[in-house]
Amino acid sequence: MSLFERYLSLWIALAIVAGIVIGNAAPALVGAIAAAEVANVNLVVAVLVWAMVYPMMVGVDPGSLRGVLKQPKGLAITLIVNWLVKPFSMAALGVLFFEVVFADLIAPQDAQQYLAGLILLGAAPCTAMVFVWSQLTKGDESYTLLQVSVNDVVMVFAFAPIVAFLLGVTNILVPWETLVLSVGLFVVLPFAAGYATRLRLGSAERIDAFRSRVKPWSVIGLIATVVILFGLQGQVILDKPQVIALIAVPILIQSYGIFAIAYAAAYAWGVPHRIAAPCALIGTSNFFELAVAVAISLFGLNSGAALATVVGVLVEVPVMLSLVAFANRTRAKFS
Repeated sequence: MSLFERYLSLWIALAIVAGIVIGNAAPALVGAIAAAEVANVNLVVAVLVWAMVYPMMVGVDPGSLRGVLKQPKGLAITLIVNWLVKPFSMAALGVLFFEVVFADLIAPQDAQQYLAGLILLGAAPCTAMVFVWSQLTKGDESYTLLQVSVNDVVMVFAFAPIVAFLLGVTNILVPWETLVLSVGLFVVLPFAAGYATRLRLGSAERIDAFRSRVKPWSVIGLIATVVILFGLQGQVILDKPQVIALIAVPILIQSYGIFAIAYAAAYAWGVPHRIAAPCALIGTSNFFELAVAVAISLFGLNSGAALATVVGVLVEVPVMLSLVAFANRTRAKFS
């Protein structure tokens, strides 16, 4: 492992602190970064995520995609957990905590807003960031691409009906521009660039050497993204620490619970670790761009629903790093 990878948790912790400090010390800078948006997708963050995804896409051999369907178990687990378990378990946890456990701590109208935000998070499985987590667990690049691509297709048809059902409304406005732009920026474009790079490099030895050189940029992109995300929410974190802590509780339980279900199912079903780890991590993390965009369009920028989706972003990176570490420690237990 490189120096960056070996001490990644330390760099992330420092990035979180740096982000909060910058967010409060240089609000004008943070505001300029926040304003660089198209269809609710922040372009600065998009560039950094692209930098994270590209090194893994170079390792995707398009010719091998035909063979990944010979191992359908990982894909089946991903689809079942993401679309038949995750949205409903997140809604159930939201009801439990905001209407029962935290009922005396949060006003009912605020509780409903936070619940709506959690539902939006639960119905939007990860797309781009899973490539980073897959790379950190030595996942199968081609299979991860297949899992993400199939999830994106399902999301186009399933996201709005599931959210509408769980929220009890029928006028869900899915920001299609955000969905299409995100898929294009974080999946299609990096894949095309990675494929073009493979063609230019030619031999497997040159491809491996190139990936070794660019791989550190993936981790640097992750650290810079964390600084920006926490910088954008630095004031909120300081203003509402208790509320953020309460919202984080069901998100944490959901994250570790979904990972445990998918990872255990993959282990019991004999799925290889290079497929099992990304399979479990896809459902654990969220497509936060879509969740935040829908929360803003439905409930407003300053709504509790938007805040809940942002808390999901803040919680995600530390949680995913802990799960990556767990997956790496348990690799030997898989056949």
